[in-house]
Amino acid sequence: MKKILQKWLPPFLMLVMALWFFGKLQTPKDRDFAFSEFGQLPTVANGRVKPMDSVARNALLEIREKQTLNLEPWKAWNEHPRIISATEWLANMMMNPAVCDDYPVFRVDNPDLISLLKLPEKGGQSDGKHFSWNQFQPALADFDKQNEHVQKIEAANRTAYENAVAKMHQRLSLYARLRNTLQPADARDWPAQLTAYEQLIPAGVAAAQAQQAGKEYDKTTFNTFIGYVQQFQFMSNLEPPLILPPNGAREWRRMGDALLDAPHANGVVIDDSIHAYAKMAGALATDQPEQFNAALRDFRSQLEASQPKALAKARAEVFFNQMEPFYNAMVIYILAGLLACFSWFNLSEVLRRSSTWLLALAFVIHTIGLVYRMVLEGRPPVTNLYSSAIFIGWGAVLLGLILEKFYKNGIGVVVASVIGFITLIIAHHLALEGDTMEMMRAVLDSNFWLTVHVITVTVGYVGTFLSGFLGLIYVLRGFFTKTLDAATGKALARMIYGIVCFATLFSFIGTVTGGIWADQSWGRFWGWDPKENGALIIVLWNALILHLRWGGVVRERGLVNCAIFGNIVTAWSWFGVNMLGIGLHSYGFTEAAFFWLVLFVVSQLIFIALGLLPAKWWQSFKMRAA
Repeated sequence: MKKILQKWLPPFLMLVMALWFFGKLQTPKDRDFAFSEFGQLPTVANGRVKPMDSVARNALLEIREKQTLNLEPWKAWNEHPRIISATEWLANMMMNPAVCDDYPVFRVDNPDLISLLKLPEKGGQSDGKHFSWNQFQPALADFDKQNEHVQKIEAANRTAYENAVAKMHQRLSLYARLRNTLQPADARDWPAQLTAYEQLIPAGVAAAQAQQAGKEYDKTTFNTFIGYVQQFQFMSNLEPPLILPPNGAREWRRMGDALLDAPHANGVVIDDSIHAYAKMAGALATDQPEQFNAALRDFRSQLEASQPKALAKARAEVFFNQMEPFYNAMVIYILAGLLACFSWFNLSEVLRRSSTWLLALAFVIHTIGLVYRMVLEGRPPVTNLYSSAIFIGWGAVLLGLILEKFYKNGIGVVVASVIGFITLIIAHHLALEGDTMEMMRAVLDSNFWLTVHVITVTVGYVGTFLSGFLGLIYVLRGFFTKTLDAATGKALARMIYGIVCFATLFSFIGTVTGGIWADQSWGRFWGWDPKENGALIIVLWNALILHLRWGGVVRERGLVNCAIFGNIVTAWSWFGVNMLGIGLHSYGFTEAAFFWLVLFVVSQLIFIALGLLPAKWWQSFKMRAA
């Protein structure tokens, strides 16, 4: 029985987690309104075609920091609060804002900002953190005054409260854009108002022309017509997503722009897509799911005939969103890492093998997500900070699996799981800033050398981080536990040395190819840009480690401490230079990450300090001496 358990438990655990993953691929069933199908409608936002589902998820991440909306956040999980999908929330935002404006969608953590906005404290139907659009309105004038003051202060000089005000302004602006995407936010019967506007256009245009010519005109008709125009101009000025598909020679359009252009159109005044959205809005506002679903099916049929590629891309991205490969991989990384750690303490081979199988499964899911994302973007794996975090995690897990293949001691699994988890957590927080598949800047959207540069230099990051985390494992096991025997210590040192060689090679290639690309794009090979300096420092530091080891200047623990310091060097090159706000590579980054970067650096310095303590204070060395 024991042999059977040892043989079949690892693949059984992997199968269970694989079934868990595949179970999450099932499309959620709609209760009445076909919100999941609505989420597959294509639109254009952030310069690319994306589904409504992505618009909804990205918006909720920015506003609430989650991809679902809890309508009753004051309830405990065992009280079964009502939770709706991002797409259902967005549909109500666009077509039924009167209801949506009462949803507690805004997350506010700063107590001074809560006080400024006169928001309710925790108790009753308030959890003290999540609030609705309507709850903001009484104090919005005071907030606007504060925001005007804050906008005059440079981001680097703002206090925590001022940063909270600026962030809330961005969230309120995003909310206002979305609630004016499909219809004026104050519309109560949009289909009727749209029909009235369409019928008014001939008389309204005539009245406007007469007024401009100084002739007599119907003032009631003129004022009503101008009222509509002002509403549509307001919608357009907010620059919401472009939800109307191309019509003839026209490109994707905003609803406000299309309604403003209607008086100047020849033939059909209001096209079918506008009417289709109006039918859906009317059905949702009056709680008629059958009419909503019928209008949605008719509109999808139109898109299948006119925009098959956009519709197919939107469907594919919805499936990717639903799959959530990086979140699911992160969960399995945690489980794999824990099993590997437990295997060290009871020396259980079955736990180590189980952790390896789970790590392999997580790596496959991670790879599927990485490749799927590349296909959706039509770009290399690294295009921005978010994708670099995804790729660094993927590369570290691959190298960890290779280490485990050769050494079979659980160390490769642990270091791979930790880096995979941390990088995916970083990616999640970067996603809070907006669309992670944004269009690349023109200067970055070209050139073979750029592709080679970003991939190889990121692989260099991977190697340097991996060697540093191997060093952390050495210190943790050696100082705090008795599990670091002489053989394990030597194995870790060999791993670190080999990975540093690997990192040096790829960091050097990445730095050189970056210079070649810069010469072709910017007219100079090297400009001492902070990001360039950071890449060079990584190469020099890794080369220094190798020379110290070759020359016998450092031994086992010295090599470990040097590798840990490489984490600091790489972290500053990867993130730190983006916070300086200078140089050609500073494409903007949240200042909130500065705290976590400093915390990470301090933690690494603490580990280095532990690594420098005399061997007699290390638990593992005490055991050896005994």
